[in-house]
Amino acid sequence: MLTSGVAAQLYTLRDFLTTPADIASTLRKVKAIGYRAVQLSGVGPIPPQELAAVLQGEGLQAIITHIPYVRLRDELDAVIAEHHLWACPHVAIGALPPEYRSAEGYVAFAAIASDIARRLHDAGLTFSYHNHSFEFERINGCTGLELFFEHADPLVLAELDTYWVQHGGASPAAWIRKLAGRMAVIHLKDMAIAHNEQIMAEVGEGNLDWPDILQACREAGVQWYAVEQDTCQRDPFESLAISLRHLRDWGLTDQEQS
Repeated sequence: MLTSGVAAQLYTLRDFLTTPADIASTLRKVKAIGYRAVQLSGVGPIPPQELAAVLQGEGLQAIITHIPYVRLRDELDAVIAEHHLWACPHVAIGALPPEYRSAEGYVAFAAIASDIARRLHDAGLTFSYHNHSFEFERINGCTGLELFFEHADPLVLAELDTYWVQHGGASPAAWIRKLAGRMAVIHLKDMAIAHNEQIMAEVGEGNLDWPDILQACREAGVQWYAVEQDTCQRDPFESLAISLRHLRDWGLTDQEQS
């Protein structure tokens, strides 16, 4: 069992994950690229037991998920059971629901997230919040993300996304250090410029300061580096391979349980 390393965020491959057969063949390709861990997100309908069997058959470890808010609110016991079935230790929400995107909303959702995190903690799981760039809009002198984490229980972790932090005009490395000790998983994607527009790029193919970002991750105690690219300029499998190759070249390895 791996305790840390690089994972493929399956949302990158969502167009290839629409049926159980597609899911099985796609996970086989992910393993062939060299990934040994995945984040479950963007995966089409498949019985939880069947997904567990596919993951085990391909030798892939599920390390975190993105779960819709409505399921976290209404079906948390089922979510917990699924994560135990998959031996997946971390639960995350992919985006703040639109109705909470205000000063009062960030505070209110921090309370909701805190309750979810405590219930998951009691079940041996963690809960993380994944950001986009809208959280960096300033409200009464601070950003929405600052407001959220200021009011959330310390059990609420961050699943920081390097691209979206940069897109919001902030420093990914500075935010990683700000959330030190509060982040088990980070999303790695690069930012490049094409035709004077910001685009998502493979890790190492854009302009983010990766030496500083990865050093900040080491300082902050990040365990898992989830490679994600919402939009690819080439075949998504190739994009995942390019990112993994750069990370391996920079010395990022998977760690086995001793």
